[in-house]
Amino acid sequence: MNTTSANTGVEFRELHEISRLIQTGQLSSREVTAAMLDRIDRLDPSLNAFAAVMRESALAEAERNDERLARGDWLGPLHGVPIAVKDLAYTHDAPTAAGTTIHSDFRPDFDATVVSRLRAAGAVVLGKLRLTEGAFTGHHPDLPTPVNPWDSATWSGVSSSGSGVATSAGLCFGSLGSDTGGSIRLPSSANGVTGLKPTWGRVSRHGIFALAPSLDHIGPMTRSARDAAIILETIAGHDPHDPTSALEPVPRYSQHLRLDRSPVVGFDRELAEAHFDAPTNAMLESTIETIENLGWRVIDVRTPDFLAAAQDWTALCGVETAGVHDETYPARRSEYGPDLSGLIDIGRGLSAIDYHHLLESRRAFTGRMRSLMADIDLLLLPGIGVGSPTVEQMKSLGSDPELFAAATVPTAPIDNCGMPSITLPAGFTQRGTPLAAQFVADDFGEQLLFSAAHAFQQSTDFHTRHPELAGG
Repeated sequence: MNTTSANTGVEFRELHEISRLIQTGQLSSREVTAAMLDRIDRLDPSLNAFAAVMRESALAEAERNDERLARGDWLGPLHGVPIAVKDLAYTHDAPTAAGTTIHSDFRPDFDATVVSRLRAAGAVVLGKLRLTEGAFTGHHPDLPTPVNPWDSATWSGVSSSGSGVATSAGLCFGSLGSDTGGSIRLPSSANGVTGLKPTWGRVSRHGIFALAPSLDHIGPMTRSARDAAIILETIAGHDPHDPTSALEPVPRYSQHLRLDRSPVVGFDRELAEAHFDAPTNAMLESTIETIENLGWRVIDVRTPDFLAAAQDWTALCGVETAGVHDETYPARRSEYGPDLSGLIDIGRGLSAIDYHHLLESRRAFTGRMRSLMADIDLLLLPGIGVGSPTVEQMKSLGSDPELFAAATVPTAPIDNCGMPSITLPAGFTQRGTPLAAQFVADDFGEQLLFSAAHAFQQSTDFHTRHPELAGG
């Protein structure tokens, strides 16, 4: 499908623009919500982004928000704005299946903290978005796979694939994803949207179906850094229901997007040459040229062993996932798909000594990353190390070591150490599909990430382009 560099319809407006139109009365929340629901009805049968569309409750939320606004009670920049959430976040008014068939009938009696905070801020929840089984790498074989709106033969990412597709295709103005090994960054890269993986603990995981608790991060997927900042400042913050959530106060990220100074950016050329393909490295060189023209300083750095950290990640994730699924696996093994069951088997096969060594390696890697970040402000990586892979290419992810490295080296190690990162549209392949850059910051460096990403997006137009969809 061809791209266009301008937003031509309301459905492709940025979240903050829709917010302003609703606040000033140029559009009502109900009008916008109804339009988005109609668009979902029209386009999603071929895109498979939604696991559940919550039409009635969304329209009711929109009407309540319009009534509050008519009384002069404006709740903030999410007031009346239609968004969608990954179907591993509990919702009291819709099932939460987490991409599984085992939990297809699970209907929690409360909202996840992130969902309750979005609703308290006036956001309208359009529905639940599809994901891979249990948020690992593969979709359950009995369930639909989201389709990349740029090109149906191009991979749509894992595991927040529905979030990436829906946001890119103009089916919502922002979404929630989760990232355990790259699952905000990979679908953001694949679908050409902006994704923010926060510092581990920055966002509560209460009411979130876990993949691997010490690696799971919840964050926004949007059309711009400004929009991601609006969502993060809403969902972040300590939650007494999640004792691992951070106590640090939450800045008003979206109100402070101007950089205080030009950042120093580290780039490991040896890492890039060893693991990333030619289109990806060309995109990174173009990104470096852009940020140097902004006055940023780019320096050569040597990163810790990212490949070893990525390989460790699989085993670490497997152990924790085995614990999460202990009640249903192996007792109901036949109901699991091959990818998730394979991961659990890896975890169940490790000894306590094996796990001890993995934890020691993780601590050492995290310490080396903190030493690296002490000398730079940002680390530049791609969102994925293979440029816009096809669905066919990714079938060999588990058997091709070079493909595994290209896909996981830029992402999984950043989950191991828990540092925040932002993924940005930063180019296109020759066939017109998106490429993405990633900036990593030190712990709780989200404000710097948003400000840097905003500056990049003020100088480029990659994030403003969108897929052309038949009937859309």
